[in-house]
Amino acid sequence: MKALVKAEAAPGLWLRDVPEPTAGPGEVLIKVLRTGICGTDLHIRAWDAWAQGALEPPVVIGHEIAGLVETLGRGVDTVDVGDLVSVEGHLVCGRCRSCLGGVRQLCLNTVSVGVDRDGGFAEYVVVPATNVWRHPQPIDPEVAALFDPFGNAVHSALSFRVLGEDVLITGAGPIGIMAASVVRHAGARHVVITDISTERLALATKMGAVTRAVDVSTTSLDPVMAELGMVEGFDVGLEMSGAPAALHTMIQTMAHGGEMALLGLPSGEIPFDWDRVIHSMLTIKGIFGREMFETWYAMSVLINAGLDIKPVITHRFPYTEFEEAFDIAASGHCGKVILDWSGA
Repeated sequence: MKALVKAEAAPGLWLRDVPEPTAGPGEVLIKVLRTGICGTDLHIRAWDAWAQGALEPPVVIGHEIAGLVETLGRGVDTVDVGDLVSVEGHLVCGRCRSCLGGVRQLCLNTVSVGVDRDGGFAEYVVVPATNVWRHPQPIDPEVAALFDPFGNAVHSALSFRVLGEDVLITGAGPIGIMAASVVRHAGARHVVITDISTERLALATKMGAVTRAVDVSTTSLDPVMAELGMVEGFDVGLEMSGAPAALHTMIQTMAHGGEMALLGLPSGEIPFDWDRVIHSMLTIKGIFGREMFETWYAMSVLINAGLDIKPVITHRFPYTEFEEAFDIAASGHCGKVILDWSGA
């Protein structure tokens, strides 16, 4: 089969012919229809310091996956051949304290699809049946491929009560924009999103979920908050950028007792204004991945209730044009970029 492989310990990706995988006991073979390009994939392609320490070539990459169940391994009875499924890319051990306690997202032994084992930038991928999410209702495969990053957005957005609250989202990438849609759907009063990319701020505005989209390279939040009648600060903050300046701004504009969910990964250490955090009694929660599988249930409910996240997809390419697709994704002048494997 064709697959995008990190074949060498060097920058780049290679489209190669590799053996088609087979489903073992408890596993399913999925015929891939669509995959999304993630920031993780960009790190792997660039072969930066994180990637060099995270995986050992050769490995098929890609973890934002939607496809059709092709073959069932022995003992699988939770899905059927032909089911449209999304893939939860974090494989857990099932034996540790967290797994046995029902909080699998905290498993210390987590293995990542497309990093630690072969992923979904391929015609076929094999994963445990416990890591597929079946879509019983009709859904566009492109949207199904977004369920991994959409899950990050939902996990972050619903970490705290947002009904009637004022929410600040720093980082208008695809996950930040989807998070804005979620908190608006959940009843937030004002939703303010910040970035320095005019294209992404325009996309956030087009999605219709934000009260204001603010270019923080030219505008501070103070006049925006005054215009909206906010006198105490934001109640909830969702940090999606990993940028030190964004985190500092969020801390300074939170109301007393405000709650912050941090998803964006910084490139290095960031000094906190601990005095502000302590005296304002802020709550800070780190977010990694999705709650298994409560977040997945929430995602399906939101989509079935009419939440439309498809506009966050701005570019689509056949898998054979992966180089151009990755270049656009790396440019930052886009929303979500999707690869189509249906013609493989």
